[in-house]
Amino acid sequence: MESITVQQLRERQGIPLIDVREPDEFAAGHVPGAVNLPMSTIGEHLDELPGGAFDVICAIGGRSARVGEALEARGHEVTNVVGGTNEWVAAGYPVEH
Repeated sequence: MESITVQQLRERQGIPLIDVREPDEFAAGHVPGAVNLPMSTIGEHLDELPGGAFDVICAIGGRSARVGEALEARGHEVTNVVGGTNEWVAAGYPVEH
Protein backbone atom coordinates (compact mmCIF):
# COMPACT_ATOMS: atom_id res chain seq x y z
CA MET A 1 0.00 0.00 0.00
CA GLU A 2 1.22 3.47 -0.88
CA SER A 3 1.72 6.14 1.79
CA ILE A 4 1.87 9.93 1.65
CA THR A 5 2.65 12.66 4.16
CA VAL A 6 0.20 15.37 5.21
CA GLN A 7 2.30 17.80 3.18
CA GLN A 8 1.74 15.65 0.07
CA LEU A 9 -1.94 15.31 0.93
CA ARG A 10 -2.28 19.09 1.02
CA GLU A 11 -0.94 19.29 -2.55
CA ARG A 12 -3.23 16.55 -3.93
CA GLN A 13 -6.34 17.40 -5.90
CA GLY A 14 -9.17 15.25 -7.16
CA ILE A 15 -8.44 12.27 -4.90
CA PRO A 16 -11.22 11.45 -2.38
CA LEU A 17 -10.22 11.32 1.30
CA ILE A 18 -11.87 8.83 3.67
CA ASP A 19 -11.48 9.54 7.41
CA VAL A 20 -11.82 6.27 9.35
CA ARG A 21 -11.95 7.83 12.82
CA GLU A 22 -15.07 7.59 14.96
CA PRO A 23 -17.82 10.23 14.42
CA ASP A 24 -16.94 12.18 17.59
CA GLU A 25 -13.29 12.43 16.53
CA PHE A 26 -14.32 13.51 13.03
CA ALA A 27 -16.71 16.15 14.41
CA ALA A 28 -13.93 17.58 16.59
CA GLY A 29 -11.99 18.51 13.46
CA HIS A 30 -11.07 16.94 10.13
CA VAL A 31 -9.22 17.64 6.92
CA PRO A 32 -11.47 19.77 4.67
CA GLY A 33 -13.38 17.62 2.20
CA ALA A 34 -12.87 14.35 4.08
CA VAL A 35 -15.76 11.88 4.27
CA ASN A 36 -16.26 9.98 7.53
CA LEU A 37 -16.56 6.19 7.21
CA PRO A 38 -15.50 4.91 10.66
CA MET A 39 -13.24 1.86 10.88
CA SER A 40 -15.73 0.27 13.29
CA THR A 41 -18.49 0.27 10.66
CA ILE A 42 -16.63 0.39 7.35
CA GLY A 43 -17.74 -3.13 6.46
CA GLU A 44 -21.30 -1.81 6.34
CA HIS A 45 -20.30 1.03 4.00
CA LEU A 46 -18.22 -0.69 1.32
CA ASP A 47 -20.73 0.43 -1.31
CA GLU A 48 -20.01 4.07 -0.37
CA LEU A 49 -16.29 3.85 -1.18
CA PRO A 50 -15.03 5.70 -4.27
CA GLY A 51 -14.70 3.65 -7.43
CA GLY A 52 -11.17 4.81 -8.18
CA ALA A 53 -8.12 5.62 -6.10
CA PHE A 54 -8.62 7.27 -2.71
CA ASP A 55 -6.70 8.24 0.43
CA VAL A 56 -7.44 7.09 3.98
CA ILE A 57 -6.67 9.02 7.17
CA CYS A 58 -7.16 8.55 10.91
CA ALA A 59 -5.60 10.26 13.94
CA ILE A 60 -1.97 9.16 13.47
CA GLY A 61 -1.95 6.61 10.65
CA GLY A 62 -2.40 3.24 12.35
CA ARG A 63 -6.10 2.63 11.88
CA SER A 64 -6.03 4.00 8.35
CA ALA A 65 -3.11 1.67 7.50
CA ARG A 66 -5.10 -1.35 8.74
CA VAL A 67 -8.21 -0.26 6.84
CA GLY A 68 -6.14 0.48 3.74
CA GLU A 69 -4.55 -2.98 3.78
CA ALA A 70 -7.95 -4.65 4.13
CA LEU A 71 -9.46 -2.55 1.33
CA GLU A 72 -6.45 -3.08 -0.91
CA ALA A 73 -6.91 -6.84 -0.44
CA ARG A 74 -10.46 -6.32 -1.78
CA GLY A 75 -9.08 -4.64 -4.90
CA HIS A 76 -9.27 -0.95 -3.93
CA GLU A 77 -6.46 1.48 -4.77
CA VAL A 78 -5.73 3.01 -1.36
CA THR A 79 -3.07 5.43 -0.10
CA ASN A 80 -2.49 5.88 3.65
CA VAL A 81 -1.79 9.33 5.11
CA VAL A 82 1.14 8.91 7.50
CA GLY A 83 0.83 11.04 10.64
CA GLY A 84 -2.90 11.42 10.13
CA THR A 85 -5.11 14.25 11.26
CA ASN A 86 -2.92 14.95 14.30
CA GLU A 87 0.03 15.70 12.00
CA TRP A 88 -2.24 17.79 9.74
CA VAL A 89 -3.27 19.92 12.73
CA ALA A 90 0.32 20.14 14.04
CA ALA A 91 1.41 21.47 10.64
CA GLY A 92 -1.08 24.32 11.04
CA TYR A 93 -3.29 23.27 8.13
CA PRO A 94 -7.00 24.21 8.22
CA VAL A 95 -9.63 21.87 9.64
CA GLU A 96 -13.40 21.68 9.29
CA HIS A 97 -15.76 21.08 12.22
